[in-house]
Amino acid sequence: MKAPALWLVILLLLPASAIAEGIYKQTTNMTFEAIYKKIYQLLEENRFWIINEIDMGQNLSRFKDKWEDYNLNRLEHIKIMIICNGWYANKVSNTDPDMLALCPMHVTVHSRAGTSTVLFAKPSTFAPNSKALPVLQEAEQGVIDAIKKALSK
Repeated sequence: MKAPALWLVILLLLPASAIAEGIYKQTTNMTFEAIYKKIYQLLEENRFWIINEIDMGQNLSRFKDKWEDYNLNRLEHIKIMIICNGWYANKVSNTDPDMLALCPMHVTVHSRAGTSTVLFAKPSTFAPNSKALPVLQEAEQGVIDAIKKALSK
């Protein structure tokens, strides 16, 4: 089974509450541009390097005239930071190589009507019985701390 199909099966088997607990979510009245820039900066200061950025809102906008259900939530921006920290990736690979499926991690920021939302899929959710769990939890906490700090400024 290919990895995306496996993730879909896992997500379908989990109760909705488990999925919700696996997503760290914060909202703010900061503009999309301001919060995105602060999170980017603080992640990199904490050595979570942004290895790619995806402007999902721009990508999806190409289909606005083709899809009847285009952007029903009226999101104004959707952007994703793909992040990695080599030290944590090395520790995970040394402890439980199968958990490398969780590397890199990503942070999603979207906005609507003056509110920006930050989302982070917590890797520990998928590794409750893994020997890599402590490393994943430490990396996860580093990302969450950067998000919290960005929102507190």
